Amino acid sequence: MRTIGLIGGMSWESTAEYYRILNESVRDRLGGLHSARVIVDSLDFAEVAALQSAGAWTEAGQLLADRAARLEQAGADLVVLATNTMHLVADAIQARLSVPFLHIGDAAADAIEAAGVTVVGLLGTRFTMENPFLVDHLSRRGLRVLLPPAQDRTLVHDVIYDELVQGVVREESRLAYAEVIDRLVAAGAEGVLLGCTEIELLVTPGWTRVPTFPTTRLHAEAAAAAALAP
Repeated sequence: MRTIGLIGGMSWESTAEYYRILNESVRDRLGGLHSARVIVDSLDFAEVAALQSAGAWTEAGQLLADRAARLEQAGADLVVLATNTMHLVADAIQARLSVPFLHIGDAAADAIEAAGVTVVGLLGTRFTMENPFLVDHLSRRGLRVLLPPAQDRTLVHDVIYDELVQGVVREESRLAYAEVIDRLVAAGAEGVLLGCTEIELLVTPGWTRVPTFPTTRLHAEAAAAAALAP
């Protein structure tokens, strides 16, 4: 079994989900008392959020690349970044590594394609929805990505930062998200990509009338599979 290096803390709630899913996936594949070999480097999200708000993406990329390099030095055989938004600096991270970096966009695209979906709505932080890094990654795989209108993007972003990353899950926000999803479906979305790891705390499986693609689970399961691959 290969050792997974996990860059976490953005937020710690979603990182805890990654850790749980990684271990469950390895247990389910190997049985018995097996669990994943994981090295976790958990950042202080307040520092990262400040860089996001300031648009200091070069500095943020350097910070995460340094952490990725430390994980490799500590013995990680592959590296996973436990957040959608910070894949904006994925190139900087990959440039520092000699071990594989598992991009969240690839895990998402694989699942979307397997479901036979070609048009997907994207929910995430404002940084993820309004910067092209994830949309472009999916588009290169032949997928069409729909974004919510500006007012809905603000609502989705604010719920993530004001509630979900602080562990707050409100029924009112769940219903508001349902309306956003309905509008994406009306615009042509055949499925919805939950492009923020915390959104899965709010939008649960089977809760929508179109398929949802939870990036936390998809990414973590792909990492477990990679760790166990021949």
